[in-house]
Amino acid sequence: MTKYYFCTVIERGTDIQKAAELLRGGACVAIPTETVYGLAAHAFDTEAVASVFRIKERPSFDPLILHIASQEQLAALVTDFPEKARILAGAFWPGPLTLVLPKSSTVPYNVTSGLETVGIRIPDHPLTLQLLWELNFPLAAPSANPFGYVSPTTAQHVVDSLGEKVPYVLDGGPCTRGIESTIVGFEDGEPVIYRLGSLPVQEIEKQVGKVRISVNQSSNPVAPGQVKMHYAPLVPLLNLPLEEALKTYRPEELAVLVFGESPEAVPSQNRVFLSAKGDLYEAARNLFGALRQLDTLPVKAALFSYVNNEGIGAAINDRLRRAAARHS
Repeated sequence: MTKYYFCTVIERGTDIQKAAELLRGGACVAIPTETVYGLAAHAFDTEAVASVFRIKERPSFDPLILHIASQEQLAALVTDFPEKARILAGAFWPGPLTLVLPKSSTVPYNVTSGLETVGIRIPDHPLTLQLLWELNFPLAAPSANPFGYVSPTTAQHVVDSLGEKVPYVLDGGPCTRGIESTIVGFEDGEPVIYRLGSLPVQEIEKQVGKVRISVNQSSNPVAPGQVKMHYAPLVPLLNLPLEEALKTYRPEELAVLVFGESPEAVPSQNRVFLSAKGDLYEAARNLFGALRQLDTLPVKAALFSYVNNEGIGAAINDRLRRAAARHS
């Protein structure tokens, strides 16, 4: 079969059959999900999986997530499916939940970065679900952006970030959630949250009771999204009061991420809105697009404040904290 890995012309569209053909041939294809766009490869083709790491410049220690079409496909991929994992899958799949489970020998170690566990989810996007039903293998897919940079939530973001490195972007429109999936693993059968995400902790606890949160800042992660510096724009992102920042910068040198009240001291063109009305779900949808917008402005720094840490606000704050780590 033809191996496509790098292509000289990037295309975008809604052609499921084209995407499937490319994936069968060993290419990487950008796919939409409800959370962010993923850079997908045939999970059982180790060369194709290796190309994901090359295209993203992703370190080999950071594992990938498998995307499947149905729970029935789990049997070939994992050796254990704890009762509380079954409950969560029943409640939230398809959806923004990744379960970390003991892997079977079918799953290559370069998908899991050598770990004996694998993250798996069923994405809640009609185009990608249709694509997964067309294939007889799962897709290994991290976010479709250079490692450490802001995740993509539109097809155009993928084109902007990866240029000519991907032959096809399956264009499913803007992502409806805007923040990656919540990752849940299991220790002695009990759920542990390894990454905060679009599914709030409180919703998980309604199903399985109190859960432990182990959101590390690690160079040896057990799940994606645990490295200290991640999701970061190029412009310095600072958690400073405006009054403090104005001691160092002129107003026109600053951008501000706006959640709620808009600061009049900063020029209007430098105010980038997460949510003018202070809506956390709107802020989550807009977060990564707003961080990308900061890099288009002629400013020296961008200011942000943490939002209410309840519900999805905790995931927003997690992304802001990691995005700011580049310059902290």
